[in-house]
Order: sequence, then structure tokens, then C-alpha cells
Amino acid sequence: MGCINLILATIKTFEDLECWQEARKFVGLVYRLTQNEFFRKDFELVKQVRGSVISSMANIAEGFHRNSTKDFLKFLDYSCASVAETVSPCYIALDQQYISKSELERLKKQADIVGKKVNNFIAYLNRTLPPKNPVQPLKPMKPVKPVKQANPIKPIKNDELQP
Repeated sequence: MGCINLILATIKTFEDLECWQEARKFVGLVYRLTQNEFFRKDFELVKQVRGSVISSMANIAEGFHRNSTKDFLKFLDYSCASVAETVSPCYIALDQQYISKSELERLKKQADIVGKKVNNFIAYLNRTLPPKNPVQPLKPMKPVKPVKQANPIKPIKNDELQP
């Protein structure tokens, strides 16, 4: 059971999350673009772009099944980073004329939707879910009473150390 299930009764699986649904659309768009005649021949670029777009979707699912809110938030953050990691190399694809400017704009629009959905979800979780281990305020210390020694220790003289 994912940690989000504890607070959102309508969310049963990661597939129910809007941010994951939009990330899935983003994956589909990237796969269609990377299948065009010219783009698909640049194996390294295709691998980079597909790998990062898959991570944008997969990190949402993985975070959902983590055992703490802190971990879930970390994976949502990774998802956002993967969205940016997907868009950046697509400028290389544009510069190499593998995709058109309008295709890049469509990709950036979907990337923006995913990023906003994930960021809005992060903000919601930060407002709604209590931290797993909240920091407790420090309690003031009580004054310590001096301890009386029953038998004070006498200093050792140098001549007492000699055999």
C-alpha cells in the first residue's frame, strides 16, 4: 500500500494520479517523435531521451510505493528533473532537424503540464501529510545541582610515583 493511500481515499494506485497520467502521455509523445525516419537513426540521442522520459513516469510510480512521505516527495522531485532532462536533448534533435519547431513546442507543452501537475502534487502533500518524524522542540534544561564528593581525591605527589 502506497503512503498516499493513507490520506487520499480516492487514490488507490499510482495510475489514479493525474501527474502519472500526464507523464504517460508525455512518454507516448516522445516515443512517437523518436520513431521518425531521421531521429530513430541517432541511437544515443534516442536512448537518452527515451530513458529520461521513462524515468519521469516511473519515478512517480516508484515513489507512490515507498513507505514514507519524505521518500515519495523525493521521487516526485526526481520525476520533475527527468522532465527537464527529456526536453533539453530535444533541442539537439531540433538542431539536427530530426523534429520541427512545432513538434518541439508540443513536447515542451506536455512537459510543462507534467511538471506543473507534479509540482502541484508536491505542494499538496507538503500541506496535507504530516512528516513521518516531526522535529520536536527542545525542552529547557533543568539546573544541575552540584554533587558533593564523599572522599575528595588527593593529588599524587611525584615522590609517591617512584618505586
